[in-house]
Amino acid sequence: MADLFSHLERAEALRRQLNEHSYRYYILNAPSITDGEYDRLYRELVELEAAHPEVITPDSPTQRTGNDLQGDFEKVPHAAPILSLSNCFSEEDLYAWEERNRKLLPAGTDLDYTLEPKLDGLTIVITYEDGVLVRAATRGNGLVGDDVTPNVRTIRSVPLRIPADSNPDVPVPKRLVVRGEILFLKADFAALNERQRAAGLPLYVNARNTASGTLKQKDSRITASRPLTAYLYNIVALDGLPMPPTQWDTLNYLRALGFVIPPQAAHYPTLSHIIQQIPTWITHRNQLPFEIDGVVIKLNDQRLADELGFVGKDPRGATAYKFPSEEAKTRLVGVTLSVGRTGKITPTAQLEPVFVGGVTVTSASLHNYDTIAALDIRLGDTVVIKRSGDVIPYVVGPLIGARTGDETAIVPPAVCPFCGAPVIRDEGAVDYFCSNLDCPERVYRQIEFFVSKGALDIEGFGGRTVQALIAKGLIHDEADIFSLTAAPLLELEKFGEKRTDNLLKAIEAAKQRPLTRVLTALGIDGVGETVAESLVAHFGGLDALASATPEAIQHIDGLGPILANNIADWFASPRNQALLGKLRAAGVTFTAEMTAPESDKLAGQTFVLTGTLPTLSREQAEALIKAHGGKISGSVSKKTSYVLVGDSPGSKAEKAAQLGVPILSEADLLAMIG
Repeated sequence: MADLFSHLERAEALRRQLNEHSYRYYILNAPSITDGEYDRLYRELVELEAAHPEVITPDSPTQRTGNDLQGDFEKVPHAAPILSLSNCFSEEDLYAWEERNRKLLPAGTDLDYTLEPKLDGLTIVITYEDGVLVRAATRGNGLVGDDVTPNVRTIRSVPLRIPADSNPDVPVPKRLVVRGEILFLKADFAALNERQRAAGLPLYVNARNTASGTLKQKDSRITASRPLTAYLYNIVALDGLPMPPTQWDTLNYLRALGFVIPPQAAHYPTLSHIIQQIPTWITHRNQLPFEIDGVVIKLNDQRLADELGFVGKDPRGATAYKFPSEEAKTRLVGVTLSVGRTGKITPTAQLEPVFVGGVTVTSASLHNYDTIAALDIRLGDTVVIKRSGDVIPYVVGPLIGARTGDETAIVPPAVCPFCGAPVIRDEGAVDYFCSNLDCPERVYRQIEFFVSKGALDIEGFGGRTVQALIAKGLIHDEADIFSLTAAPLLELEKFGEKRTDNLLKAIEAAKQRPLTRVLTALGIDGVGETVAESLVAHFGGLDALASATPEAIQHIDGLGPILANNIADWFASPRNQALLGKLRAAGVTFTAEMTAPESDKLAGQTFVLTGTLPTLSREQAEALIKAHGGKISGSVSKKTSYVLVGDSPGSKAEKAAQLGVPILSEADLLAMIG
């Protein structure tokens, strides 16, 4: 009796904590714990209720599904409950899940499984009648969802009619209701933010929240302008045809109809085989083209899964294995400012050390001051930090419920922290800039970039050397490096005769870099290697580009008005005109080397490269395509002629498949050019 009272007491305490934290999160928008901490409390309650069903109460959080309903959308009832999954966090949890199922099935029942990525997106339920998409809804409360049909119709990976390729061998049901996930691929989310940056608009911080907001736009044209992707993985209802007998058959049938199914989904004969795969998934999660926070394990036999039924709100036949959290909470103790080569001022959070994502983190990105204000991040806040793989850690947001009242606002600086010049921000822009073109930090960052590997690639010319030369007054801008002589270099610390000689030879060689590299090295905001190639191909030299109007620059495919104005303004600056004069006098390349193509076999064709080719490096493949009249692009679109794919391709290959762009191997390319 004492044990029962203890269990009842603990269950009540957990319910009270979880309900309070849900209220803080969903209603007050003021969470005081991280998602990982909430998951641990929730898991403890699930385990307690599983072991002692008598402690379950109607108000338990385990008896309630989530809710994403919005009042201004028409409501759509689902054909069947759209429920969430139970969570496992260890190998022992998975074996315990399987053992619970075995106890409910006849002795000796063989169990096989499918393994799928747990996509970090927004659940979607799509209905087809006679092969035509007629309705799409969000998950909502699991029983009723928001009607987002016009928006889903804009997503190119969602077929408007099935089968998508008119394959007569694939039977089409009278009615088909499918479930899946809508999300941004990492590359597409980065491209969306690049568009925001180029337009001077605030950057999006969270891909999942942005996907949700995109799907719930009242104007479907906005949704159409953002590259969402949909993966489908389950059949909710099927009329006129028998249900596929297994989950693996379901995935194959959905693929045959033209749906994109979760990549790397696989079928395994036992749970042990699944468990052996999990470390690989954890190790490579950051190399995937989309965000995941775990994997989903499903009983393959659909009949057995149906027989097992549900426990609370969770189907017994499937579970989610959650990966170790990449988030942690810590205290924001300071903000440091950096000034980039364009003068942009970037705030960085200084943190109490916290272990997250496999490393100890003491600083994290705050993005910009608009983001700080939107998230209401304050100095002294307890904040949530996220780190995924090699991605720079960033502040997700504050735990408002943990505030003491001593926190202070973070405001943009009035003057540059390095030179004291006024800080400016153009009307409608996001970022703040140092107004002083000769700010020592700006000069240092620009020269550091100018000599870097991605620009003129001057070997032996690192950041410390740049700082030393500036401190000694030997260089004041990029062009000054070409005037350096041996005598003053020999006076620098750690500069002997051999190092000095090697550096001067490397500087001399840099004068002969191709014009594309020179233009990239100038550091014009928005002009990377790909844009530089387009500009060089169109204008042929820096003189022609320098005299071009923004309208003339805009004629180049892919260059919008903001970037065109940036380029024209850079060349119009008296300071930059003086810099170009010094570079010309030093003998730096100013015109493109005109080389006749070997053939025109690829003329008019645009290629995108992804993955590692068997024998050619990326540079060799690009040079080969250009030598035969082809063009290179960095992103896949309807205008792309071919995508050249090697081993371990990224999201570009998937996007090519979605858009119907032909995919080539290295052998195919070589055959095309003979």
